[in-house]
Amino acid sequence: MHMADALVSPAVGGTLWAASAALLAYSSRQVAKDPDTGRIPLMGVLGAFVFAAQMINLSIPGTGSSGHLGGGLLLAVLLGPHAAFLTMASVLTVQALFFADGGLLALGCNIFNLGFTTAYLAYPLLVKPLLSGQASPGRRTWALMLGAVLGLQLGAFGVVLETVLSGRTELPFSTFVLAMQPIHLAIGLVEGAVTVAVVSFLAQARPELVRAAPAQGSLLRKLAYMAVLAVLVGGVLSWYASSRPDGLEWAIERVNGQAELEEPKSRVHEGLAGVQASTAFLPDYTFKGVEGESRAGTSTSGVVGGLITLALAAGLGFLLSRRRKASQHP
Repeated sequence: MHMADALVSPAVGGTLWAASAALLAYSSRQVAKDPDTGRIPLMGVLGAFVFAAQMINLSIPGTGSSGHLGGGLLLAVLLGPHAAFLTMASVLTVQALFFADGGLLALGCNIFNLGFTTAYLAYPLLVKPLLSGQASPGRRTWALMLGAVLGLQLGAFGVVLETVLSGRTELPFSTFVLAMQPIHLAIGLVEGAVTVAVVSFLAQARPELVRAAPAQGSLLRKLAYMAVLAVLVGGVLSWYASSRPDGLEWAIERVNGQAELEEPKSRVHEGLAGVQASTAFLPDYTFKGVEGESRAGTSTSGVVGGLITLALAAGLGFLLSRRRKASQHP
């Protein structure tokens, strides 16, 4: 559901950049106040895992489309909403800058659609209340499934609104929303199933966040498992990702007859496209100059992107932690 710059006008893109920047500032202040330093390594490792997992598109039976893990709800459950939003923003920034996945003008939209709707809407309004107290595994499963579906539905609706407000008349509101919402309902069910599996795996390491599971084993060992899993997912399993269009591309093709729209010829679009072309050293998760898919490029992208995301998310958490300590000891 990564929006390209072709879908967004400078006015809408700039507005969502401002909204996301304000949310990032708010999230940073809240994380800086958090005394739980255990979230810092989790931000990095889980950010790397989400980056890798987003590379794996799974075919949605009977649709001709595919979907991948968004990861926002998973991050919110394991990190809390504020650290989750920062981590998701880190993932999306790395994807846009270094892999040309999602546009730079649309980056604010993507952060809002994939981060805000899950971390600040679906998680606190639905999932957190259902997980309060001693939630049974069954209730936890239903909570995560419903939260994943709600987050994807809200994010998909955000894409429709931002595109329509940007004046893309090729995608009328009524037909576009009728294409976007059902396909992202199916993708939301896949997202929920993956989230349930990962949360169940990590529940023992963070019982205070997933209260249904008893605390067993060390957090460090669980982090090591997740780091290895991120490398395997990004470096190996990404080879076998579905080549079918994702939910957004599928919906655009259903409405407009083609999966991509021509980018408007404006100075803003052309300038940002030039910036992205210079920073993306593995565009579309493959080596520059290589036509078509390359397993070596995909594997390299998964590992390198995961490491960059780990460094960015964990580094951001570390800096905010240092800021809190400095404010306590002037």
